[in-house]
Amino acid sequence: MRAEPTGPDEAEPIIRVRDLVVGFRDRTILKGLNLDIRRGEILGFVGPSGQGKSVLTRTILGLVPKRSGTIRVFGQDMDGMSLAERRRVEQRWGVLFQHGALFSALTVKQNIQVPMREHLNLSERLLDEFARLKIEMVGLKPEAADKYPSELSGGMIKRAALARSLALDPEILFLDEPTSGLDPIGAGEFDDLVATLKQTLGLTVFMVTHDLDSLYTACDRIAALGDGQIIAAGPIEHMLSHDHPWLRSYFHGKRARAIVTGEPAHA
Repeated sequence: MRAEPTGPDEAEPIIRVRDLVVGFRDRTILKGLNLDIRRGEILGFVGPSGQGKSVLTRTILGLVPKRSGTIRVFGQDMDGMSLAERRRVEQRWGVLFQHGALFSALTVKQNIQVPMREHLNLSERLLDEFARLKIEMVGLKPEAADKYPSELSGGMIKRAALARSLALDPEILFLDEPTSGLDPIGAGEFDDLVATLKQTLGLTVFMVTHDLDSLYTACDRIAALGDGQIIAAGPIEHMLSHDHPWLRSYFHGKRARAIVTGEPAHA
């Protein structure tokens, strides 16, 4: 598949994926995938269930091995990095996994401090102060700091996990289905929070999602996965006018029409 075109008016790619092939045993998931994630954008990543959306995220993060292709982050080829160079790059991104992945035996404050303790040499006073700032940043009340994940609502878990992903002041934020399991109000508030953080912190956000509201309200651009490749990439208007059968079904179905018109999805 041809690489995405680039031009002088487009923002610099902070992540560039070329000819990526990933598979498990005898099944190939990503088949020569090309994608640019541009600095300062929220890129929504969509596609049918089971087609490899989360696999791409995990491959970029180095959690899933690739068979071939290149991944460049901050202009550097991930394959050519030393271990020390890779660790420096990893400190410049944050990750929010689908179910939060908080450590159940640690409080919210302690969860947020995990990456700080691993990568930074800070006093306990500074660790506590930085954790407090991250908790405030994601809209949690101060008393949430000493709560355990089992004491939190679904929305609070997402925010606590987001706070942990921001612990090292990353430049790139990976979000895997961040609004799944949230009611519409909670999901909308989370989208607003991510958009605000992008603006105030200058983040680049790669958001794997199936949430149509998120795509309409939070994302600058959308990339769609189909049969292991990017079948379309662009703003929401581009996706709405695309003639690929899955895109037409997804962006023109009852749920999509309900978002645009405000009518109930079952109407």
